[in-house]
Amino acid sequence: MDKIAVVILNWNGVKLLEQFLPSVIQFSEGATIYVADNDSTDTSVEFVQQNFPTVKVVKNTGNYGFAKGYNDALKHIDAEIYALVNSDIEVTKDWLKPILETFDNEKQTGIIQPKIRDFKNKEYFEYAGAAGGFIDKFGYPFCRGRVFETIEKDNNQYDDNCELFWASGACFFIRKNVFQELGGFDESFFAHQEEIDLCWRALNEGHIIKYNYQSLVYHVGGATLQQGNPKKTYLNFRNSLLMLVKNLPKRGLFWVIFLRMVLDGIAGIRFLTQGKFGHTFAILKAHFSFYCLSLKYLKKRKDFQIQQYYTVKSVVYLYYIKKLLVFKEIFNSNQNIKN
Repeated sequence: MDKIAVVILNWNGVKLLEQFLPSVIQFSEGATIYVADNDSTDTSVEFVQQNFPTVKVVKNTGNYGFAKGYNDALKHIDAEIYALVNSDIEVTKDWLKPILETFDNEKQTGIIQPKIRDFKNKEYFEYAGAAGGFIDKFGYPFCRGRVFETIEKDNNQYDDNCELFWASGACFFIRKNVFQELGGFDESFFAHQEEIDLCWRALNEGHIIKYNYQSLVYHVGGATLQQGNPKKTYLNFRNSLLMLVKNLPKRGLFWVIFLRMVLDGIAGIRFLTQGKFGHTFAILKAHFSFYCLSLKYLKKRKDFQIQQYYTVKSVVYLYYIKKLLVFKEIFNSNQNIKN
């Protein structure tokens, strides 16, 4: 068994592999590197095989998205630790070293995220993960360094190796035994929020999720689905509701989901006023899909759910009404419900 496997999920991303795979190879000494290909129709597989013979290729039989794509590929990879890395990630020197040290020294830590900055604007955090993730009472995710559309400049304000609620799927480290114990990603999600769901389930089982600022990567973001794509809106809203059904504590389950759907409706109206009709339709479609799947997801609930899962009651209220735009303002607000 390898100590660590760096696994890059790819679908028709030959240009991204050409640009970013060299940095992964250069700075991942001691790791075995894999490209997990989701049945690409471009020349991705041939490109890797011809130009990077040390990189191993695992071929999936279809385009299964992030969740099933990784689930299927990782069945063929034997390593103590999986580093799941987007194909649009640029890594830096010694990026693996502090991660491995944390895993070695903290046996209860099951998942780790590095610091993620924006490849296009390298002094700033990147939308998809920044300095680690949290959620509010209604399941809306936000990050240290990114709350909704406000992205902070990295002034070392989050240079501490703290515990998180969720780690970004853009660069996601997990112990193999933890991944297997949890049954991997929920394949019904296809893409988006499946890493939050996995992290929530990990917390329910007593594992710790950490952020390690000493490991730095740069992420392009939106290489598969742009932030403004209605399909991305649909998957985010649908998957978030399904995640709540699976993982919320039993007490207040109905009311939290009901109020969350009301807030989603307000978001849909806001999109209408902005002329973003496709996004409003995507939210409606997400809700109808949720209705169809909710009974199935109720059966996925476990007997035990952590009670204290959120950091603030409503990040929507604090951000849009109270105008608290950055993580530290929100975390220190009078809605903070820290233990």
